[in-house]
Amino acid sequence: MTPDLTESGTPAGALAGIRVIDLSRVLGGPYCTQILGDHGADVIKVEPPGGDETRGWGPPFRDGTASYFQGANRNKRAIVLDLAAEPGRDLLRALLADADVLVENFKPGTLERWGFPRAVLEAEFPRLVHCRISGFGADGPLGGLPGYDACAQAMAGLMSVNGEAGGAPTRVGLPVVDMATGLNAVIGIAFALYERERSGRGQFVDATLYDCAISLLHPHAANVFMNGRVPGRTGNAHPNIAPYETLPTAEGEIFLAIGNDRQFAGLVRLLGVPDLAQEPDFASNAARLANRERLRAALAERLRDHRAAVLAQTLLEAGIPAAAVSDVGAVLAHPHTRHRGMVVERDGYQGLGPPVKLSRTPASVRRPPPRLDEHAEEVLGPYRARRGGGDGSPEG
Repeated sequence: MTPDLTESGTPAGALAGIRVIDLSRVLGGPYCTQILGDHGADVIKVEPPGGDETRGWGPPFRDGTASYFQGANRNKRAIVLDLAAEPGRDLLRALLADADVLVENFKPGTLERWGFPRAVLEAEFPRLVHCRISGFGADGPLGGLPGYDACAQAMAGLMSVNGEAGGAPTRVGLPVVDMATGLNAVIGIAFALYERERSGRGQFVDATLYDCAISLLHPHAANVFMNGRVPGRTGNAHPNIAPYETLPTAEGEIFLAIGNDRQFAGLVRLLGVPDLAQEPDFASNAARLANRERLRAALAERLRDHRAAVLAQTLLEAGIPAAAVSDVGAVLAHPHTRHRGMVVERDGYQGLGPPVKLSRTPASVRRPPPRLDEHAEEVLGPYRARRGGGDGSPEG
């Protein structure tokens, strides 16, 4: 296989030479495989005849494809296979023979029903790393049930600690469980590929929304393990630290993330009330937690004379954690966002940049998100020639 090349003609990324067959759809799997593609893997996105449904999750649309799909499917080549039919499954088997990684998020039992149980995959493709992203895994009390981000947030306790004190449980405003599962899947695949260098064998990587949602419950789970108390909602305030929350200023809101006594002393000094750090009610984090409301009122009084963005910059430069609350448009336009390469543009495509920077083999954006079945001939042509007939794709 010839790896994708950068514009300079050099192999692209740490995973150059790794081929990934991506049978996943919606977000957790595609987010995982986009990261693999950003770091150089040759990702072949296999879609059903109707396509990944997120192509229609809009508006907004561009050229008939929704932004939702565009945000998780760059650096991939797209083909269509009907895996419900034998010719499509035969072609998948041929693709797997040349692959390093298989990523899928079918409901457990689907691949088995199509003739691809783990035992068969391990026997036919012993070097293949097979990653399954599912809701709950294949067994156990919830095994085999379908999984969805918002449902996982509800079931795993994330909603119970998100929202204002006294308010209703609230979904996190982005698909955090899908994305965390995609990230954990990338980690598992990288571990398996690294181990394969020693053993010569692939293995099964099992990533579930349920497990990954529960893994995000820090520090709430740690608190329960220690004191047995079930946590509730505290709005923007931290359950273990104070002041660690949003406060109003004369212009905008500021988030203060004060993690120790030194930072607190620096904060109140810059606010012109240094004696607050010496008061017994505020001298330690435990005391500040116990007197959170009085502390909040005292800080809010001083913050009335400041603008959030200016004060946050001043505090950060003094080593005191703070940030003005920003909206998505503002952060995308921020000069540091551009400086860090966190907005990328190529051939009319705009997207978020790769967050992990490697010095010798950096990630890159080489391909915009593909049109449905865009690379059918490029990917399937050699297999069609080999097989001399139809192949289960719409053109076959």
